[in-house]
Amino acid sequence: MTSMLTTPTRLRKSREASETRFKWFGRGAIALSLAFLVFMVGSIILQGKGALTTSEIAVTVDLSADNIDPNDIEATSFDSLMKKSLRETFPEVTSRGDKRKLYGLLSVDLGFELRDQIIADPSLLGGPQKLWFTASDDADLVLSGTVDRNLDEENRRMSDLEISWLETLEQSDSTNREFNTKFFTNGDSREPELAGILSALMGSILTLSVCFFVSFPIAILAAIYLEEFAPKNRLSQFIEVNINNLAAVPSIVFGLLGLAMLLNTFGLPRSTPLVGGLVLSLMTLPTIIIAARASLRAVPPSIREAALGMGASPVQATFHHVAPLALPGILTGTIVGMAQALGETAPLLMIGMVAFIADVPSSIVEPAAALPVQIFLWADASERAFVEKTSAAIIVLLVFLVLMNLMAIYLRKKFEKRF
Repeated sequence: MTSMLTTPTRLRKSREASETRFKWFGRGAIALSLAFLVFMVGSIILQGKGALTTSEIAVTVDLSADNIDPNDIEATSFDSLMKKSLRETFPEVTSRGDKRKLYGLLSVDLGFELRDQIIADPSLLGGPQKLWFTASDDADLVLSGTVDRNLDEENRRMSDLEISWLETLEQSDSTNREFNTKFFTNGDSREPELAGILSALMGSILTLSVCFFVSFPIAILAAIYLEEFAPKNRLSQFIEVNINNLAAVPSIVFGLLGLAMLLNTFGLPRSTPLVGGLVLSLMTLPTIIIAARASLRAVPPSIREAALGMGASPVQATFHHVAPLALPGILTGTIVGMAQALGETAPLLMIGMVAFIADVPSSIVEPAAALPVQIFLWADASERAFVEKTSAAIIVLLVFLVLMNLMAIYLRKKFEKRF
């Protein structure tokens, strides 16, 4: 009798112990995933935060009429004027090599920066003015503390002489760190201190716009037809199987398809948002179709039956009653598919969107880069300053992905209807 009572008790305790272990395994898996996520995002933020600020150096420039004609500002050689001002700041620099190093403290864009400041504020003309200019990438790394100035000279790119010049500028309050607006307003550049993400960001926006306007209507209409009107025969089953298979095809295959058909066969312009959007729409179509069909299938059959019973046609029942109820799931699937397309690189590399594009595109037929491709290019650059640029661009890409997922959640909550 005692053994009969202890057996259920042991079984109950064994089940409780297994359930407890399962709960702790689940909690451990979640904690481990969160730890990896925090480590990844934290490392990216720590590496990329330096690109969001930039070092500036103040130089006193003589803007009198002897150097600049107020009636013909564009005729001034601003580069020569800036080099002259630097030599006056450090009069002890006399050799040609040292002068070249001195000019390297500032960005190669120093002449254009001086011109833009004068055009923006003509009241600067008339005498000496202390103006701020972007430091070069090497000077910025030293001033920001990314590169230890106490290292041996052979372990850093800047010489001891250049470090002494920077320390002299720091002692005279002629160095400063400001928010790096150029990172968001400039296109790509071979100079890290001038490189920005605007051209790549606009390229991604135009590419995703083409992708959306091509894939969304086609995918939704295809899903509605397959789910609501297509006869259940071998042809429809064959189409469904291939749609599911296409959703698992590697993205580079769609890039090869775009290279073979859109570029070589139809002759569309290479490295444009038009071609990139068409390639990404081919990749996104299966994802949206599958999500839309699942949403349509989730609508209770009573909705269709009630609409048909009231005299509505099958088309009216689908578009007036079923589709609106499935809209939250359809929008969620679409946005998730677009977010996936935003982060794709391989298809865009195959169609030539890896070229160096400095100008900001204004249409879908102009050459453009994309944000993932820009990250790929900067990650492959040799200059150390591009490491921070790469991480900062990844942060921007992650922000857009998070915003798109939040939009999907918001739209689902907004249009969701209980039935």
